[in-house]
Amino acid sequence: MGTVRSIEELAALYDAPVPTSLTKEVDHLTDLHRRYVEASPFVLIATSGPDGSDCSPRGDAPGFVRVADERTLLLPDRRGNNRLDTLRNIVVDGRVGLLFLVPGVGVTLRVNGTAELTTDDALRESFAVRGKLPTTVLVVRTAAVYTQCPKALVRSHLWDAGRHRDPAELPPVGQIMAAITEGRFDGEAYDRAYPERLRQTIY
Repeated sequence: MGTVRSIEELAALYDAPVPTSLTKEVDHLTDLHRRYVEASPFVLIATSGPDGSDCSPRGDAPGFVRVADERTLLLPDRRGNNRLDTLRNIVVDGRVGLLFLVPGVGVTLRVNGTAELTTDDALRESFAVRGKLPTTVLVVRTAAVYTQCPKALVRSHLWDAGRHRDPAELPPVGQIMAAITEGRFDGEAYDRAYPERLRQTIY
């Protein structure tokens, strides 16, 4: 098997870009793009830093990512596990890529740009849910905005409820933790307590 090691080798393998895939890219959010952001309850955010790359999910009520203006998105950092992979990367390398998904819709929205973290009290308070404020808010400045065709979601049948799996078919997190620690971690207790822990720490 050959390994592709240059842009020239890569270009030789593929046809030229579909013209519309280039035409659709702009550096700002139009009113039509904004409708995707406001309808989306889920976004993936990709970052890079000295320890490597990271891709992390973010989710909340539709429109939880706020469009401040045509070049600025505001994303509250809700309570998590405090690994801070995404946030550490942003502090040292602000480049980010966002992928917005809307349940039932095949087209996704991609936003590439730069981000910084703010602890502005008024802004944090504007994102309060159940009296809980995000610790920080990501301020994303757009550099490229474009829709992604639905081929990947069509092929994967992601929104087809008839193909959804029963969670019981896959190992729960506690079981995985027990396996990688060779039994030193009480996976059964972790999995048993998780539903209540989730309820209490969702915000």
